Amino acid sequence: MPSESATGTRTRRSALSLLGTGGLGLLSGSFAGSASGEPRAPDRELTAMSYNIYHGTGSDGQLDLERTARVIRESGAEIVGLQEVDVHWSDRSDFRDQAKLLAKTLGMNYFFAPIYELDPPESGRPRREYGLAVLSEYPIQHSENHEITRLSPLLGPEPQSAPGFPEINVNVRGVNLSFYATHLDYRGDPAVREMQVDDMLEIVDADRGPTLLVGDLNAPPGAPELSALWDEFDDAWDVQNEDPGYTFPAENPTKRIDYVLTSPTVATDSVEVVETLASDHRPVVAKLSLPGSAVGRRSSRE
Repeated sequence: MPSESATGTRTRRSALSLLGTGGLGLLSGSFAGSASGEPRAPDRELTAMSYNIYHGTGSDGQLDLERTARVIRESGAEIVGLQEVDVHWSDRSDFRDQAKLLAKTLGMNYFFAPIYELDPPESGRPRREYGLAVLSEYPIQHSENHEITRLSPLLGPEPQSAPGFPEINVNVRGVNLSFYATHLDYRGDPAVREMQVDDMLEIVDADRGPTLLVGDLNAPPGAPELSALWDEFDDAWDVQNEDPGYTFPAENPTKRIDYVLTSPTVATDSVEVVETLASDHRPVVAKLSLPGSAVGRRSSRE
């Protein structure tokens, strides 16, 4: 499915603010040079979020997509991976296109990656879709809805390959970034999640350059089925925190199942779990630094 864009008026930070409080002094210092004598570009700061929005319904049982948008806006996130997004799905979300509406409200570009596509409830209405979405302040240069293993009564009795693993590529002030969002199986049996992790790692090429993988993994960090991920990615929460970082359920969280994962060249400056009841999950927001050494490098997608 091709990506779509929503033009917005979201205020952009000035060039100096992007470089931090040091302004021109930081700029001149950052280009002071490397051991080889070559000028070194400054790192690029980026705020990323993972958020299972529960189709815009809060812990109070109320559908309020504007409240969801407000949580995202107030976080300062520039790129967001969303799970449980409805697009004309059912009356639980008023048959609205939630991906498009959130993008328009926030003035961001977006890509929607359906897991399921069903016939409309009546002729002449849009097809019903449910899946994941990515929001980005940066223009989306490439987008793709990859397939991974799924187990669902909507697909059949056995696990099978199905879409719903979105990838986008954006240029963050000179750094080409690959961004993936995921939602793994919720069942107690970890076998499907293990297959999904294997599928994702076959798709994600962290050696391509700076890469983020965010999502609801439906398992704690010590779960054996997630172990292969830690060979390729850093867990942003573990880098910066000793607290448990629980994200679910939102009212009284007892599990950490929502993540921001980074490739080794991406540094985590800070990370937090946002206390909100706008969904049954709490979102994770990480402030990251993309390596200045990657500035100007061409993407393998080009």
